[in-house]
Amino acid sequence: MTPVLEVRSLDTTLHTPDGRDLHVLHGVGLTIDAGECLGVVGESGSGKSVLARTVLGVHPRTTRATATGSVLLNGEELLTATAARRAELLGTGVAMVHQDPMTSLNPVVRIADQVTESLTNRRRIPRRERLRTAAELLAAVDVPDPARRARAYPHELSGGLRQRVGIAAALAGSPALLLADEPTTALDVTVQRTVLDLLDRHRETRGLATLLITHDIGLLYGRARRIAVMYGGRIVETGPTEEVTGNPAHPYTAALLRSVPRVTGPLRRTLPAVAGSPPDLSRPDPGCPFAPRCERARSVCSTDAPPVHRAAAGHTAVCHFPLAPAAPVEETAA
Repeated sequence: MTPVLEVRSLDTTLHTPDGRDLHVLHGVGLTIDAGECLGVVGESGSGKSVLARTVLGVHPRTTRATATGSVLLNGEELLTATAARRAELLGTGVAMVHQDPMTSLNPVVRIADQVTESLTNRRRIPRRERLRTAAELLAAVDVPDPARRARAYPHELSGGLRQRVGIAAALAGSPALLLADEPTTALDVTVQRTVLDLLDRHRETRGLATLLITHDIGLLYGRARRIAVMYGGRIVETGPTEEVTGNPAHPYTAALLRSVPRVTGPLRRTLPAVAGSPPDLSRPDPGCPFAPRCERARSVCSTDAPPVHRAAAGHTAVCHFPLAPAAPVEETAA
């Protein structure tokens, strides 16, 4: 069966207004099937959001982007698609839930018009029908009193309700692929769970392929079937969630897991942190990007691109010295 999303050897460079070229993505590859959730995890600056924006074909207006490789949506190439074809697919083929519910909505446009935007961009819809459709979509994401909220403005809603509005807008066009870019940012813990449960419910009932981006690996337990760990614009480890979290093969994955707070153990303890800073994307290194921060690094890590190792079935890590027993995958390099 053809994956809903298939990314092959994706490289993305951002050309900033000050003349810098940031090589943000390096040889990224992943697949997502219908009804599957793939979790993408990594600290800020690892390239997670740029990956989603490259798939969507939308980058900040002040930045020009160049992408090579392949991004297939239901077998259709997106990187070479015309602007008109991309516009057709936005909202109907692929949609996005943005990370900040406080700023992702237009403050001077009513909720109904924002929720139904992907529909009204394609055909004229009478005002009465637009309000009815928006209310139905808001009800589907558990917004209380949806008919009244459809007539409201964003500032009249809480952060949690605004994020539900963003989800409703993303679902309006019945997309095949949903990109959720840190959808629980700025929400409290209980609201986070409600939003994630909501995404899970619609993924299962609609058969949505979902790319769930987060910096918190703990959010992916029980939600993502597979995890892709990103660092320095590369996927450094990928595999089934239970395998990656239970037997991490890459030192960076292990460091992320050590930093997750525990409810057991000493009451007063300092969470371990990864020493150093993320790599400078304007000056890519020839070796492993994690080498300057890695306790297991050797001289070869700074000079040679790390090979891909297979730790278990479907579980691979891009590392010279993986933590778990692993066999090289032919001669593939990162």
